Amino acid sequence: MNLSAVELRHLRYFVAVVEQGSFRAAALRLHVSQPPLTRQIQQLEEVLGVPLLVRRPRGVEPTSAGLLFFEEARNILLLIEQAANRARLAGHGQLGRLDVGVFGSAVFDTIPRIIQAFRDRFPRVEVVLHNLDRTGQIRALRERRLTVGFNRFFDHEPDLSWEVIQTERLNVALHHAHPLAQHPQLGLAQIGTQELILYPRTPRPSFIEQMLRLFHRKGVSPHVIHEVDDVVTAVALVSSGFGISLVTDSACNLRLPGVVYVPLRSEDRATFDLCMIHRKDDESALLQAFLKTARDMRGSLSAKARPTKPRAAESDPSIA
Repeated sequence: MNLSAVELRHLRYFVAVVEQGSFRAAALRLHVSQPPLTRQIQQLEEVLGVPLLVRRPRGVEPTSAGLLFFEEARNILLLIEQAANRARLAGHGQLGRLDVGVFGSAVFDTIPRIIQAFRDRFPRVEVVLHNLDRTGQIRALRERRLTVGFNRFFDHEPDLSWEVIQTERLNVALHHAHPLAQHPQLGLAQIGTQELILYPRTPRPSFIEQMLRLFHRKGVSPHVIHEVDDVVTAVALVSSGFGISLVTDSACNLRLPGVVYVPLRSEDRATFDLCMIHRKDDESALLQAFLKTARDMRGSLSAKARPTKPRAAESDPSIA
């Protein structure tokens, strides 16, 4: 038995004949003449070595072998159709797996908004998040374990491409009982005399170094600095009444008991960029679809208003 002689057209023709119950009706459905269709079925029976159809005066019926072959042939055709559809979707960035590197305060607002918008557009794409710092994201991108990453302060990397997706302002996180918490705005000179909680310890360059440059440009030397690993730890310490911290707009969505957020004065205000980074040689439709989704949202992301200062009821000591 030379099974390599069985071709897809044999399967399509046979399935059509069984479903239509006659050669004539099947030929009309397939837009072929009846004699070639009959020859293809005969050829298929010769290859398999068993009769597949019983000819009746009013049409044809499958034999027991023919009925089994019909079921399997139909499944094969459905699988081929499914494979073609999946390939087509993948080719248009609508199917597959997207590995996204995340880190820092953007996980509280910007990144979830972008991912939700992408999933709304492409619900068949599996999005997997990986919590990696900048160094880890760069390594994972080069090892092709990530498709795209989000982070800040990227240096020039010849094989990687990065672009700004959001610009955020700085705010001061304080405990509601702190003497400065009632101010509508704060200056760097005011907070430089306080115990500052900054983050992350690594990698460098980091948010800490950017903060120190900002203070030094204003001629301010912070008195006490405590370094922690991330913004969540920093705001948690603020919530406990230990020091104050500087956070971006996204981190103001982190609502811990007793914490209020006060913007910097306009003359001291600084902005920080959130970037997307990906491999320059990655031209996949999946990545392009994700980048387009994020770019379409860029204006609304940077224009988004900073969360308002919590009301007095939200800052009541009884909830701390």
